Amino acid sequence: SGVLLRISHCCVCLIPATEYHLGLLKAKLAKYRAQLLEPSKSSAAKGEGFDVMKSGDARVALIGFPSVGKSTFLSLMTSTASEAASYEFTTLTCIPGVIEYKGANIQLLDLPGIIEGAAQGKGRGRQVIAVARTADVVIMMLDATKGEVQRALLEKELESVGIRLNKSKPNIYFKPKKGGGISFNSTVTLTQCSEKLVQLILHEYKIFNAEVLFREDCSPDEFIDVIVGNRVYMPCLYVYNKIDQISMEEVDRLARRPHSVVISCGMKLNLDYLLEKLWEYLALTCIYTKKRGQRPDFTDAIILRKGASVEHVCHRIHRSLASQFKYALVWGTSTKYSPQRVGLTHMMEHEDVIQIVKK
Repeated sequence: SGVLLRISHCCVCLIPATEYHLGLLKAKLAKYRAQLLEPSKSSAAKGEGFDVMKSGDARVALIGFPSVGKSTFLSLMTSTASEAASYEFTTLTCIPGVIEYKGANIQLLDLPGIIEGAAQGKGRGRQVIAVARTADVVIMMLDATKGEVQRALLEKELESVGIRLNKSKPNIYFKPKKGGGISFNSTVTLTQCSEKLVQLILHEYKIFNAEVLFREDCSPDEFIDVIVGNRVYMPCLYVYNKIDQISMEEVDRLARRPHSVVISCGMKLNLDYLLEKLWEYLALTCIYTKKRGQRPDFTDAIILRKGASVEHVCHRIHRSLASQFKYALVWGTSTKYSPQRVGLTHMMEHEDVIQIVKK
């Protein structure tokens, strides 16, 4: 086919012919599914706005089937009253609320119930999922009495629009080029993909010149995710509500599952533990500031993502501060001794106190 191939002799994989065929079909499916999900340009339906302006330090989306207790949960956690009733589809648009926890304002979005086929646009499903893509963490509300079925269906709906829950991005380096064919390398032994399969998948996407490097053993699906490049990887908490309606053994079994929390909104059980888990999944840190010769200000914290440096703190206070920065004094767990004199690259930890000295 006139395509130049540079073959690296780092690993040879043996994959049966059926798997090639399956890999190719997966690529075609992913491609056609993406075309299906794109709404037609002409039929832009006019309606009330759905997306909510981002506010606070983090954003959490509540996703679930109708009548699993999303609105009740929002009303309990925040001061916002979301209409709740015992019939389905009580909530028809996106209702925001704010949880105040550990000095941070966390925006909680109560989204309308998702039904099967939401990704195709049923029951405003497309807008619901679009808002969910912008969140930092997804809370999946499930009815404990029928949790397994709901969980599988919701995961399938979210997977089909490119939201990957509790997964990290595949460690694959992929770069399309102007010429030179496909150069394929891998640093590990591949059991699910091979050079030929990668080539076929790339050809399916009309890519004939690219550099591909596998740094971990990934499946064809994960490789397709990397090519498409619009996938969102986000943490998800599976919250089983209505545990007062099931047996203790069942509650115990659900609570032991990974990324799961059991609660009851009706009886207000275990809500504080859910908040703790949510904080852990959001990975936020509070930083307190201190003026020279004064006590630290513990009333007004700066909320940043985990792994934030002193430079991030400077930008948050004022954008010109980093350029006038001389050094900072930090008290807290991130230092060897308190106070420690640090530079812009010093990594801050939760509840550190910082005093910035300008030039």
